[in-house]
Amino acid sequence: MGKRVTTRRRVPEGFRDAVGTLEFWRDGMLGVRKRDGTLVEIAEDTLAAAKVVPESPRPRG
Repeated sequence: MGKRVTTRRRVPEGFRDAVGTLEFWRDGMLGVRKRDGTLVEIAEDTLAAAKVVPESPRPRG
């Protein structure tokens, strides 16, 4: 929990991706909080791939 992840899940149209902070993984569901603040809930059985990724770079300036 708390790590930045990228996920790919199967949907009827193909695949959808979500990148954000893993907030929970329980009872067969993952919760990923995207940068815009939305929470994406992903059923574990639709998950095609997931991995921890580095934090996004800080803006310069």
